[in-house]
Amino acid sequence: MKNNMEDIDQLIKETLTQEEAKFYNELEEQNIFQMMGGLFQGKLKWIFVYVNIVMVVVFGLFVYCAIQFFNTDVTNELIKWAVLGSFCMIAVGLLKLFAWMQIDKNVVLREIKRLELLVSSLASKLSQ
Repeated sequence: MKNNMEDIDQLIKETLTQEEAKFYNELEEQNIFQMMGGLFQGKLKWIFVYVNIVMVVVFGLFVYCAIQFFNTDVTNELIKWAVLGSFCMIAVGLLKLFAWMQIDKNVVLREIKRLELLVSSLASKLSQ
């Protein structure tokens, strides 16, 4: 399967113009670190800076709640710190889920761009 995909990619690159080939190379598969770095590019980068700052603050609050939980013997305080810590972890999980959904959206958009490029390349070849 890998050789078949490489052959298809090579065939596609041969049919593209130089500009199209450069654009196609920019749409290659990314590793996880490149995907996470892609969150901090474009129009929404300020949101992800803010989300990461909030995530660090909420995680710090969770650590504080955990320390307070283990340092008390009063049942009511144990419940209070456990509930606050649980809310903090839920908030961190939701913020991470938001980021992963954006990563997935970027991957889908990249694949759509690749398909658009292929369709336009095929259309230009058919019109010749």
